[in-house]
Amino acid sequence: MIIVGICGSPRQQATEHVLKDALMLLEGQGFETRFFTVRGKHINFCTHCDYCLEHKACVFKDDMQEVYALLKEADGIIFATPVYNGGVSAQTKAIMDRCRAAVVGDRNFFKYKVGMGIALGGDRVGGQEAALQQIHTFYILNGMVPISGRFFGANLGATFWTKDTLEGAKQDEEGFRSLKKTVKKFAAFLNKYKQ
Repeated sequence: MIIVGICGSPRQQATEHVLKDALMLLEGQGFETRFFTVRGKHINFCTHCDYCLEHKACVFKDDMQEVYALLKEADGIIFATPVYNGGVSAQTKAIMDRCRAAVVGDRNFFKYKVGMGIALGGDRVGGQEAALQQIHTFYILNGMVPISGRFFGANLGATFWTKDTLEGAKQDEEGFRSLKKTVKKFAAFLNKYKQ
């Protein structure tokens, strides 16, 4: 099975580091993984021009073409985002919004795929759960199955307190506990579900 990790941070810092750790944990359980970062990429914002409704493709021909190809082959998807103003980053939201064209082209594009989320904030309570709710909402609206780490520390998924640094994320033991719990449930569900 193929897991695609989407890093919604424009910087090579904590979000990318944590997502790569999650993908390594999944590789250790036998999953194939793919990694995509918005860093250095050109992804236009959706303008709701409705071009996709007529042409079954997006009007913009940018780095989203790579994302569409990755998401199409994925069995599982992980969105990892830094928290910006209490929600997902603009780059993460741009990818989500631009997926409208994929779904217009194929209404079953995301159907039955499994998704999890990772959110990293500069404060301990800095909007991580609100960002995860945005990720889960995207999954639900597109017919996916959202997975959390369940109760006791990973209610909606993996959350990290970075203190606005990579080192802060690396030192967040509670964050890594929530990541391991969420990855474990994600992997277990995928293994059972895809049988």
